[in-house]
Amino acid sequence: MALEFAKHGHNLALCARRLEKLEKLKAEIRDINPNTAVFIRSLDVVQTQDVFSTFQQFELDFNGIGEQLDRVIVNAGMGKGGSIGKGYAAANMETAQTNFCGALTQMEAAMEIFRAQNHGHLVLISSMSAFRGYSRAMTVYAATKAGLKSLAEGLRVDVLHKPIIVSSIFPGYIATEMTEALEASPPFMVSLDKGSKLLVKAINREKPTAYVPFWPWFFAKRLMPFMTVGMLRRF
Repeated sequence: MALEFAKHGHNLALCARRLEKLEKLKAEIRDINPNTAVFIRSLDVVQTQDVFSTFQQFELDFNGIGEQLDRVIVNAGMGKGGSIGKGYAAANMETAQTNFCGALTQMEAAMEIFRAQNHGHLVLISSMSAFRGYSRAMTVYAATKAGLKSLAEGLRVDVLHKPIIVSSIFPGYIATEMTEALEASPPFMVSLDKGSKLLVKAINREKPTAYVPFWPWFFAKRLMPFMTVGMLRRF
């Protein structure tokens, strides 16, 4: 997504745990658009104070080039874990802390900036798994993504009639490091390049919700409420 945003001429603030990957990404972005400002910092989103300080530093970085931090994409997540009660407690808790608590911390830090400047676009990357519960390794993951869906909706209510936009993005299967770890290739998988382009397109529309790709996931969402528990197990 960062590469795609750079093609659109956006200046970028990028944070992740692996600084060496960010350095490589920064060089790739400069090759695409040498005029793009790219600020990078290492960050583990479960370290609450680090999240606030990193976002504040990014705000200062943008102020230094005469701009404001006008969009934050909350995208950090993992899919560790397994069936509850089968010895995966530590992995399940790590997923819960990263995907939900880490996301909430980023929301708090971003919204402090947006409320102060009275505008901004907060984007939460949820998942199509947010709409039902799933078994085994998906149990906690799906619950965290449902939590993001609820957080986004509640925040939209809170900032109604204010110049702050809150978007929930519900991706299907996109080829990433996370999907590489799956035992079998899931249905309707799209490439990382195509998925990134579709995500950026959806984010730039600044709509409250988006399903990526639209086909088949918008229609799958319509069917999900009618699926039995037995069907969910097979799904």
